[in-house]
Amino acid sequence: MRVTEKGQVTIPKPIRDKLGIKPGSEVDFVDRGDGVRLERRAGSESEEELRRQFIKWSDSVRGSIDTKGMDGKAYVDWLRGPRDDLDAD
Repeated sequence: MRVTEKGQVTIPKPIRDKLGIKPGSEVDFVDRGDGVRLERRAGSESEEELRRQFIKWSDSVRGSIDTKGMDGKAYVDWLRGPRDDLDAD
């Protein structure tokens, strides 16, 4: 990339897409000694963008857990295992 007189560069679209960089996003340039790494600043997304990303992720994993026929409560109880802090009476 060519640097402008103001020190600006254009981040290529495939990289913006991969990192989720949109107009208004904040990025960091991290010095790695022998180079610089571009990172999307954590927390720079709007709540709407985070909501959109969560819905996209949840849609992508929908139906991927085999609960072996258990309902939600039984499955969570199975995941947690026996509770030693409860009275066995």
